[in-house]
Amino acid sequence: FSLPWAIELPVLKMCSSLLFCWFPVQLSEKYGPVFTVYFGSKPIVVLCGHEAVKEALVDKAEEFSGRGIIPTVENNFHGFGVVFANGERWRQLRRFSLTVLRNFGMGKKTIEERIQEEAQFLLETFKETKAEPFDPTYFLSRAVSNIICSIVFGNRFDYEDKEFLSLLQMMNESFREISSPWSQFYDMYASFLKYFPGPHTKIYYILENMRKFIERRVKQNQATLDPNSPRDFIDCFLIQMEKTPSTEYQSRDFNLELTTLNLFFAGTETVSSTLRYGFLLLMKHPEVPEKLHEEIDRVIGHNRAPAIEDRSQMPYTDAVIHEIQRVSDLIPMDVPHLVTRDTQFRGYTIPQGTKIYPMLSTILRDPKKFKNPESFSPENFLEENGRFQKNDAFVPFSSGKRICLGEALARMELFLFFTTILQSFTLKPLMVPKDIDTKPLESGFNKIHPVYQLCIVPH
Repeated sequence: FSLPWAIELPVLKMCSSLLFCWFPVQLSEKYGPVFTVYFGSKPIVVLCGHEAVKEALVDKAEEFSGRGIIPTVENNFHGFGVVFANGERWRQLRRFSLTVLRNFGMGKKTIEERIQEEAQFLLETFKETKAEPFDPTYFLSRAVSNIICSIVFGNRFDYEDKEFLSLLQMMNESFREISSPWSQFYDMYASFLKYFPGPHTKIYYILENMRKFIERRVKQNQATLDPNSPRDFIDCFLIQMEKTPSTEYQSRDFNLELTTLNLFFAGTETVSSTLRYGFLLLMKHPEVPEKLHEEIDRVIGHNRAPAIEDRSQMPYTDAVIHEIQRVSDLIPMDVPHLVTRDTQFRGYTIPQGTKIYPMLSTILRDPKKFKNPESFSPENFLEENGRFQKNDAFVPFSSGKRICLGEALARMELFLFFTTILQSFTLKPLMVPKDIDTKPLESGFNKIHPVYQLCIVPH
């Protein structure tokens, strides 16, 4: 194995937050932006910083476009579904999924109106809190999830629907489980630990229950399918199955259900977690929401709902949302990649099938690309004259051929939900800002941010 820096980590002393936050920075300072660690006996190539990751995922996009296995969820997916597929299966599923998402309005006026409508439902539930303390977790996840539900299932759910709430609870729990120290330990030593019972089996049953819900929805759609009038993503997939026999679309029990689960999961947890952490950051830095309220009042006022076309006139709001995403650093390691063939990279040979971790966290905090990389500072995305400033190191959705399918939808949701909420309400913390703790509870595959309560009062 020709990469020069093979480093055995003392696993018994290791915790996930050290491995995936502190170690890459420290090791890259000593060994450079490309180095190798061993998860058990398996070599893993780690890429740190904007330049190295861009060179791999963008400049050598095809070679680095494979998807590496995550052992904690491999028993659920087995390489099926658009997120975990490889080769021709992945190409077909990604192309098809993008087409359907766009046909159902992603990036268009139709989905904007759906988000605006859902934001109004959310405002009503906030009003019902009557300025009393509450945990915003499921308030936000219900609203965000209903957007992707309207695409994949063809309908929104009532906020009190018990099955819907159960799904969101399972999703929240699985998001935490996959980032626990035990899951990280299992991912390193799965070849040995898979023969033993333990906490690593818990996530399998959570995801399997979610898959079974989707399986029931597929059967409902099959019974009422009109090929001339598809209602949702599931209908479109069923119709495609009839059009293209003997392809990946025929693996219905796997690709349809698991791609739907991928979209449902990613379309709910990532945006809702960013909104929830964004609220916490705004309460920690009260000078920021003051400026946000001023810009919202000036550009939008109070007589109409925010629209996506307002974003170009609201550079400070746009900068704040980008900075929330940057600091949230929700998927710090990215979903693992795989090199699809023997690859020459920076003078080294990386053998086909080697797992790659592009450390998005090191890009989002790259001091060469951000003015204040370690602080929450909207000025990271503002020019001196106050105009919004793009930054090619802003990669919360990853980059290259595996960039997030729903980036356009997520960006629209974040802008419309944030502005609609702040147009009507002021966020009120339960403690003084200096005492608010914004450090993550866990930092493994994803970051689990603090659970908290707040009050929302009319603006």
